[in-house]
Amino acid sequence: MTTLQYYFDKEAEVLYVSQGEPRPDADSEEVDDGVVARFDPVSREVVGFTILNFLKRAEQELPAVILPFRAELTVV
Repeated sequence: MTTLQYYFDKEAEVLYVSQGEPRPDADSEEVDDGVVARFDPVSREVVGFTILNFLKRAEQELPAVILPFRAELTVV
């Protein structure tokens, strides 16, 4: 099982989320306005995502912060 790691760059207002260690070899694609998905270059599985202007998005009312991803969560 792989854990999620996140890092918030306060100055840039960018939230980075990775499945396991961040992967410098991942391909990137903007999947929504200001939401970038990172993919394994071989399997094309999502290995992380980046949200630009995260604080601005978080201040908006739902459903504005719904992301185009599904996740399966378990307790470890």
